[in-house]
Amino acid sequence: MTDTALHGHCLCGAVTIQVAGAHDPRPGACHCRMCQRWSGGLFLCFNADADGVTVAGPVTRHASSHFAERAFCAVCGSHLWMRNMDGAGYDLMPGLFDAVLSAPLRSEVYADRAMASVRLAGDHRRATQDEYEAKNLFVPGDAP
Repeated sequence: MTDTALHGHCLCGAVTIQVAGAHDPRPGACHCRMCQRWSGGLFLCFNADADGVTVAGPVTRHASSHFAERAFCAVCGSHLWMRNMDGAGYDLMPGLFDAVLSAPLRSEVYADRAMASVRLAGDHRRATQDEYEAKNLFVPGDAP
């Protein structure tokens, strides 16, 4: 965890995101089918408390499931975050923030579902689909 403020923006700069307060800048990876469809391969994100995130600009939100939304810039389409509907925090896209580019991978979920072209090497926590779903809410068939 760190208290270093982060400043990020989408590809065109229309949306800016500031992160203040405690956050873990190390990204996690998800290989679930919904994330594969959204990202084109794998979803990378880092977690930040909602209280510390300030967003400005034209954001479009999409309820990707009954429990979460995904957001993107309404101008250029850059992916911004995935967020549970409970509003507890943000799973922010690390590529939006220059200061996060050197952060090591924290964890990987649905590791057994990774596309052959995006399997990740390294010493980080991994969970299979069964391991992850045993500990987290998931409704089969929820993904489009």
